[in-house]
Amino acid sequence: MYATTANYSKTRKITVLAAFAAVAAVLAMVVQIPVVLFLNYEPKDVVITFAGFLFGPMAVFALSLVVSFIEMVTVSNTGPIGFLMNVMSTCAFACTAAYVYKKRQTIKGAVSGLILGILLATAAMLQWNYIITPIYMGVPREVVVGMLLPVILPFNLIKGGLNAALTLLLYKPLTGALRASRMLPEREEGEVSAQKWGLGVFLVSGLVLASCAMVILIFQGIL
Repeated sequence: MYATTANYSKTRKITVLAAFAAVAAVLAMVVQIPVVLFLNYEPKDVVITFAGFLFGPMAVFALSLVVSFIEMVTVSNTGPIGFLMNVMSTCAFACTAAYVYKKRQTIKGAVSGLILGILLATAAMLQWNYIITPIYMGVPREVVVGMLLPVILPFNLIKGGLNAALTLLLYKPLTGALRASRMLPEREEGEVSAQKWGLGVFLVSGLVLASCAMVILIFQGIL
């Protein structure tokens, strides 16, 4: 029998969260896609958003701390400042999306949460890059201000678009597999089913992915 919400154990929840953390950390270490200048895209926030959709914003916060710390002590050369920026970026996007979706577990709830997450994360990173990057890079603030609109803004919009599209594409297949393996409880009442998730969601997500990929190729001078 499937686990139900009532008997879903803390041990099983911790196991699933630990698996998400491990996958997110591996992705952060091995998948680095150049976007613009020194900024790379890595899909760890997609996995962390999955955890947020399943278990809520606090799961996002916990995983963002763990995964960002692992990244800091392994592949990152930005130290504590990079750790802080990673946590803030992930939480702004994924905590927002998870909060909205847990309040309204529908397609509209997922899409609106992800869009709001993109906007908040983009705004937050513009602000924090303005404040922190001059200190970290040792350059005048005017240099960073000159990078905000042509570099930081499009990077965070592309990053958010990729994260949102991949989340919409993969969330229902993932939860279906986890429920089939009895690692998740049965679908809660009111939660949208995989069938209602619909072909339209996948088509729109694919279009967003293709658009972001084309923009990246343009930034790289390939197109």
